[in-house]
Amino acid sequence: MPLPDDDTPRHILTPSTLNRLVRDLLGDVFPLVWIEGELSNVARPASGHLYFTLKDNGAQVRCAMFKPKTAALRFRPVDGLQVLLRARVGLYEPRGEFQLVAESMEPAGEGALQREFEQLKARLEAEGLFAPARKRALPRYARRIGVITSATGAAIRDVLSVLARRWPLAEVELLPVPVQGREAPPAIAAMLRKASASARYDVLLLTRGGGSLEDLWAFNDESVARAIHASAVPVVSAVGHEIDFSIADFVADLRAPTPSAAAELLVPDAAAVTRHLQQLQQRLHTLQQRQLQGQAQRVDHLLTRLQAQRPQARLARDRERLLHLQRRLAAVLLDQGQRRQLRLQRVHARLLAQHPRLRLPLLARRLAEQDQRLRRALVLTLERDRTALRHALRALHAVSPLATLERGYAIVFDATGNVLRSTAAVSPGERLRVRLADGELPLQVLDR
Repeated sequence: MPLPDDDTPRHILTPSTLNRLVRDLLGDVFPLVWIEGELSNVARPASGHLYFTLKDNGAQVRCAMFKPKTAALRFRPVDGLQVLLRARVGLYEPRGEFQLVAESMEPAGEGALQREFEQLKARLEAEGLFAPARKRALPRYARRIGVITSATGAAIRDVLSVLARRWPLAEVELLPVPVQGREAPPAIAAMLRKASASARYDVLLLTRGGGSLEDLWAFNDESVARAIHASAVPVVSAVGHEIDFSIADFVADLRAPTPSAAAELLVPDAAAVTRHLQQLQQRLHTLQQRQLQGQAQRVDHLLTRLQAQRPQARLARDRERLLHLQRRLAAVLLDQGQRRQLRLQRVHARLLAQHPRLRLPLLARRLAEQDQRLRRALVLTLERDRTALRHALRALHAVSPLATLERGYAIVFDATGNVLRSTAAVSPGERLRVRLADGELPLQVLDR
């Protein structure tokens, strides 16, 4: 390549000028971009700024996030975390290093899940699964409630505690399912369909305790939403805490903020019902008294009219008939009062029969039976292990060299303790040791 003439003008740049031009060029070509990758080399000096490297399997890029932006972070960035950045592409001029200046950062998994949540929500809402017109009212007095949740979670304990306190008459059945992980959505959807098809329950409660968006994701599954929509009985959803919302909450006939709140919405308060019954009883008694007083006044009026007419024979007959009617009226009113009182006593007895104090002995007997079964199973297992150990000892003894010695064989060692396998390895006069079944003997080779 020919050299330029000496008089050719040269456009000479300094490193600072070059870096500034490259920075401006990058800023013009690349506006704010979204980029996803893994954090590494995370550093947060005393200034409050955040410096880190964003990488994937093939490349990495230096990044910076300055203090006003880091104050808005809702999580702690650490090495290995997958994040989603909104950043400006630039160049750090003093060193000439290509870098990203982050404007915002969020966990990549949570952001992706949130977008998937919003997309599914919009699609199901467009299909009418959230329409208020399709939501059904809950039964006022639910006799049998199916609770679809984890058998080991805190949610079922809270629900059972509230239901037992508020309405012991209700029969509560736990329908156990996993509430987290890949196997949870198909299991929940299958249990919803099974419970609906059984026609066994007055209402179903779908619930679990709080957690992250990933923990609650099983309740944002489309198959679960469609199983709730297809249920033949009302479904109450209580997923997570009060601030958590899931797709199941929008599809269900009723959404409760917590499992405990759902239990309170499902059943009435037994104490309030008892007070209401007592008020009805008092009203009934008052009405009876008023009827009796009214009838008595009417009888007095008729007696007055009869006495004014003074037909003695007719008066006697009417008096007798009046007394008869009065006794019948009193008997009817008394019978009605007794029937209502008896009905009230029966309802009260049923309420007391479901008290937890009566159920605790039955549960204690069941626990004792399970303990006995466990002890018997442990004894059988230990006996099987002992038998297997005895068989192993007999098999080991059968192949032991000591068993061979007991059959009349011997092992010969040289002076250094090595086992002799050939007569060629010994010389006349050499001292040997022979091992028999009951001990050792010293030997000396006389001739070979």
